[in-house]
Amino acid sequence: MLELNGCNPKLLNDVKRVEEIMVAAAKIAKATIVGSHFHQFSPFGISGVVVIAESHVAIHTWPEHGYAAVDIFTCGETLSPEVAAQYLVEKFQSRQPALMELKRGLIPDSKPSKVSAKVTKVAKEVFAYGRPKELQVVS
Repeated sequence: MLELNGCNPKLLNDVKRVEEIMVAAAKIAKATIVGSHFHQFSPFGISGVVVIAESHVAIHTWPEHGYAAVDIFTCGETLSPEVAAQYLVEKFQSRQPALMELKRGLIPDSKPSKVSAKVTKVAKEVFAYGRPKELQVVS
């Protein structure tokens, strides 16, 4: 997750330029681009996503505050999300960027175990997947 403060407000309200920058960021991260969609709000602001085979790169802009929120959601080992993040900081001219990494998509044990639970005198089967192998909280 990328918090971009102190950005160029005019740039954050230029839908064509925002899309170009986001697509370029995905490319330099070595992502496989599937498509993109960007929307210009009135009177200002943009939301958009670059769908990649490895997940997505999304942005929401608030030009009136010089702020953009970016999610670089990826999976696999071939991408370089840090490279994309640095590119976005530079291109949006952020004077106060913050990068936070959050581990997501934690897959629980692959085979569920059956657990018997009695609910109002009726036995029901409940599947319990156990604890995730890894849990990391980023603050």
